[in-house]
Amino acid sequence: MIAARLLTSLTNSTIDYKNDPGNEYIRISQKGAWELLKKLYKIPPDFAHAYFRHACGWEPCPARKHFDEWLKKEKPNFNFILKTNTKKIRVIDSSVGSLQIGHPQMYLDLEKFCYKTNWLLDNGTTLGVGGYLENRAIYEADSYIEEGNSGRRWRATHIGLDLTDKAGTPVLAPLDGIVHSFDNRQFTRDYGPVVILEHCISNEFSFYTLYGHLNLSSLELWEKGKHFSKGEIIGYLGNDKENGGWPAHLHFQVMLNMLGNEGDFPGVAFPEEKAVWKSFCPDPNFILNIEKLKNQKQENLNADEILQKRNKYLGPNLSLSYKKPLHIVRGYMQYLYDETGRRFLDTVNNVPHVGHQHPKVVQAVQRQAAVLNTNTRYLHKEIVLYAEELAATFPDPLEVCYFVNSGSEANELAIRMARTFTGQKNMLVLEGGYHGNTNACVEISSYKFDGKGGRGAENYIYKNSIPDTFRGKFKGKDAGEKYANFIQLSIEQIQKEGKGIAGFIAESILSCGGQIVLPEGYLKSVYQFVREAGGVCIADEVQVGFGRVGDTFWGFELQEVIPDIVVMGKPMGNGFPLAGVITTRKIADAFNNGMEYFNTFGGNPVACAAGRSVLNIIKENKLQQHAKEVGGYLKEKLNILKNHFSIIGDVRGHGLFLGFELIKNHETLQPAAEEASHLANRMRELGILMSTDGPLHNVIKIKPPLCFSKQDVDYLITTLEKVLKENFFQYSNATIE
Repeated sequence: MIAARLLTSLTNSTIDYKNDPGNEYIRISQKGAWELLKKLYKIPPDFAHAYFRHACGWEPCPARKHFDEWLKKEKPNFNFILKTNTKKIRVIDSSVGSLQIGHPQMYLDLEKFCYKTNWLLDNGTTLGVGGYLENRAIYEADSYIEEGNSGRRWRATHIGLDLTDKAGTPVLAPLDGIVHSFDNRQFTRDYGPVVILEHCISNEFSFYTLYGHLNLSSLELWEKGKHFSKGEIIGYLGNDKENGGWPAHLHFQVMLNMLGNEGDFPGVAFPEEKAVWKSFCPDPNFILNIEKLKNQKQENLNADEILQKRNKYLGPNLSLSYKKPLHIVRGYMQYLYDETGRRFLDTVNNVPHVGHQHPKVVQAVQRQAAVLNTNTRYLHKEIVLYAEELAATFPDPLEVCYFVNSGSEANELAIRMARTFTGQKNMLVLEGGYHGNTNACVEISSYKFDGKGGRGAENYIYKNSIPDTFRGKFKGKDAGEKYANFIQLSIEQIQKEGKGIAGFIAESILSCGGQIVLPEGYLKSVYQFVREAGGVCIADEVQVGFGRVGDTFWGFELQEVIPDIVVMGKPMGNGFPLAGVITTRKIADAFNNGMEYFNTFGGNPVACAAGRSVLNIIKENKLQQHAKEVGGYLKEKLNILKNHFSIIGDVRGHGLFLGFELIKNHETLQPAAEEASHLANRMRELGILMSTDGPLHNVIKIKPPLCFSKQDVDYLITTLEKVLKENFFQYSNATIE
C-alpha cells in the first residue's frame, strides 16, 4: 500500500510536470519517493509480512508453529554435520562484550582475530562452536555501517552457528535432502562456496539448511535437485585462502523460508530485527545437539535484568543517563558499544582522555599488573618516573607530587594542605562549583550543597558569584575584574569577623556550572586578593587538564596564572583509578608536620604505568594541538547552528571542552531545560551520546576523548541539525545550506 501510494504520487507529479514544465515545485518530493521505493523493493514480501506479524505480537514466521510441532512430535534423529571428534568442544564467544577475544585490535584485524581463534582452540580442543544470535564484535568496522531509521546501524547479529575445525574436514548431510541452490562466492566475496539443502518434512512444508565457507572441490559434488542421503558427504571445509583469510570453519544455518534467495542467504541481521530473524532461522543446535551450547552459563544479563538487580543491590541515588538507559559492554577510542553491537559516538566521556581502551594504555596496565602491584612503602621506578614526567608539564614552582585514586580524594587532600599551611579553615568557593563527593568536597561544592538534598553552605564556606558573562551580571572586557571584586568583598567580610582564609578553589573552566569560561583576568585578580590575605590558590584541573583546552596544557594557563596547588583526576589514567595533587616545595614541607600521609593504592605501579602511558600518547600523537584544531572546527560549526537556530543562546569553551546553552527567549534568557533533555535523549536514539549540565540543566556539554576527529564533528553537526530541525523548527531562523 505504501509503495502503491508512492507510485501514484510519482505518476501524478510526472504528468503535472509535463503539463507545466517550468514548475519545479511539482517534482519536489520525487527524489525522496524514489529513494524509499528502492529501499522497499529490497525487502522480501514475506519478511515484511513477518515484521508486521511481530508488531502485532504474533509469531513472525507463519511456518514456525508448524515446524516446532513437527520437531516435538517426530523427534527426528539427525546426523552430526562434521566428520570429526565431538568429545572436545570449546564454545567460542565472539560477542561485542566477549572477554575471550579481548581488545578490539584482536578482532578488527583479521589476521590477529584468526590467531586469537586458533589460540583459543589449542590445548586439545578439536572443535570450536558458537555464534547463534550473537551480536558480533567483528562486524563493528566502518565498512559495515548502514543508515537506519535511528541513525547508523550494524548488521551484527549472527543467525547461524560457526563450527571451527581443520581445513578439508568432511561436511555431512544431517538428514535426507536435495540441493536447493548453491553459489561459488570465491568469485564474488572471497568467502568460499556455499550450498543450501532443502528438506521436505510434509507435502505442505520444507525447511532448508545452509553450509558456508566450503572448499572449491565441494562444487564438484553439487547440481541443483541432487539428492543427498543422511550422513553423506556434501562438501569439505575450505582453508584460509579459500575463505578470504578466515580460519577453516563452517557457517551452518537453518531457514524456514528462503525469502526469494537463491544460492545464498543472509547470515547476519540487524539487532533490532533479531526477533523476526529468530523466527525464520531456528537455533541450529536442534540438529547438532551439543550439550555445551545447551548448558552454557548465561552470565550476560539483559538490560532489564541488570536494572532490576541494580535497583535491588545498589544505592538508589546512583543515577543513570538517558530516559532509556544504555547497556554498554565495550568501548574503543571515541566509541561505546551496547550489548546489541550498536556503536555510539561518545561526545561526553572525558575520563578516557586519549580514547576508550586505548591499546597502549591497556598494554601498559597489562604488563605491569602481570609483574607487580603494591603500595608505595617500597621503592619502585614507575612512581618516580611518572612524578618527574608529570612535573615537567607544570611551571615552576609546582614540583612536588602526591598520588591518590580519585579527583574527590585529590581535592580532599588539597583542602587539607591549604588548611595545614595557613592554619585557617575558611574556604572561598564559586557558585555552581563541583569538586567531588567526600564530605569536605561536598562542603566546597555549591553544585551539591545548593542542590537537592543539600543543606547550604557551612559557616566556614564563602560562596561567590559565578563569573558568567552570558547569563550573569557583568559582561564585556572588564567583567573579569568586576567578578573578582566579589572575592575581595568575601575576604573583607572574613577579616571583619576576625578570621583568616585557608584558600580559594575553582575549576579552570567551570564544568557543572555550565561549561563557563572564566572572563579574562579573573583568576589573576582573584589570586592576588587571596594571596594578599594569606590564602592558598587551588586550581581544579580534573575536567580540563592534560591538553584538553588546546591552547595550553593546563586550563589555568589560559588565565596566565600559576596556582599554589593543582588537583588532577579522571583523565590521568585514562579510566584507571588515578588522581593527583602537585604543589610547591614550601607547601609540601609545611604539610610534612609529623602526621604521615599514606595511601594504600595511590601511586601503585599499575596506576603509574597507566599515567605514564597517557602522557606519552598525548605527546606522541600531539593531542593538545589536535584538541585545538578539532575543537576550533567544532566550535565554528556550532556557531553556524547558533546563527540558524535561536534556541542556541551561547556557544563557549576551549579546545575539546565545549558547551552550548539552550534558551527559549533571547531577552529573558529563559532556560530551555526540557528541550535540552529531549535533545540529549534524541541524539542518543540516533547513536550519539550527549549530556546536559549547568545549574539550570540547559547546557549541552561536549568533552569527548581527545581522539575525536573532524569526521566525527561533521557527523555530530549533521545529526544535531537533523534533531534541531525536526524538534525545534519554531526556533529556526533560516534553512542551512
